[in-house]
Amino acid sequence: MIFLLIGLVLGGFAVIFALQNITVITVTFLAWQIDGSLAIILIAAVVTGILIGVLVSIPSAIRRSFLISRIQKKTIALKEELHNKTTEVESARSKLEANNAYLDDLAKHPKV
Repeated sequence: MIFLLIGLVLGGFAVIFALQNITVITVTFLAWQIDGSLAIILIAAVVTGILIGVLVSIPSAIRRSFLISRIQKKTIALKEELHNKTTEVESARSKLEANNAYLDDLAKHPKV
């Protein structure tokens, strides 16, 4: 709901901006000349800047995505290794307890 309200407010500002800046200007870039409303030219420049910013940030976002994927795979492998080691420790602990019980039994009932 809040995003809708913010969008409406920004849209209203854009309309007011466009209505107040209807002066026709000429923009020259290299061999091109573009005639248009000041508001349209400025909005087009802002949109172009946003697109360039998004395109520049895409490689780092892809790299970050691959890094996150690698880290998640490594986390899964480490959890499996931890589970295996925990199982080994429990097995060794039960063998140790059995050996201790056997030694206690020998100590109580020595065989001659």
